[in-house]
Parts: sequence; C-alpha cells; structure tokens
Amino acid sequence: MPDAEDVRRIALSLPDTTEKTAWSMPTFRVAGKMFATLPEEETSLAVRCPKEERDELVLAEPEKFWIADHEAHFAWVRARLAALDGEDELRDILADSWRQAAPIRLLEEHPELGVPQEH
Repeated sequence: MPDAEDVRRIALSLPDTTEKTAWSMPTFRVAGKMFATLPEEETSLAVRCPKEERDELVLAEPEKFWIADHEAHFAWVRARLAALDGEDELRDILADSWRQAAPIRLLEEHPELGVPQEH
C-alpha cells in the first residue's frame, strides 16, 4: 500500500517538480504549477483530473476516488492511498496529473512521460 512518502518520492522524481507547503499541507508543483497535494493527514492525495474523467472514476471506483466538496468546481479528484493497487498505480496517477500541469517544453523534453490525453 502506497503512503505519503511514496507520493513524495514519486512526485519529486518527475522533472522540474518541487514541494511547497500551502494550506498547511504538502503540495507538489511542476514549473510552479500545482499538480498534487497530500491532504487529510496524508492518507489521500488530490490530483488534477478532467471533470468528465473524474466523474467516471468516482462512479467506477467510489472506494478509491472521491470529490472533495470544495474542489467540486475544479478539475481535481481525491484518491485514498490505502485503496490504490500499489506503487505502479500511484506513479500513473501522479504522472497523469503532472502532464496536465507541465508546460509544453517539459512534455517535449520528456516524451517517455507521454502527453496528456485529448479531452
């Protein structure tokens, strides 16, 4: 089961990522743009997710994903760390969120990380 240290290690391994405390919690940013946070005593993570996909995720796996009330109008989703299928799933979630926040130059410099899905 992934934990907050796994989130931190994987997030910080992504290009041009920094950690900054905001709203009394760790946040992770690519080129200054936030792509992940560790809220709720660091037992979950919040990541960027297009609203259409977010709604599908929550419906398909409500034990794993949910939408925080204060984030309902934004393209973010929460994931319970204990419900993830291990480090590979965590890495995929973080990399997808990173791609949505990363500037084009970083996406071009790191093709191994893929490009954001067309929405």
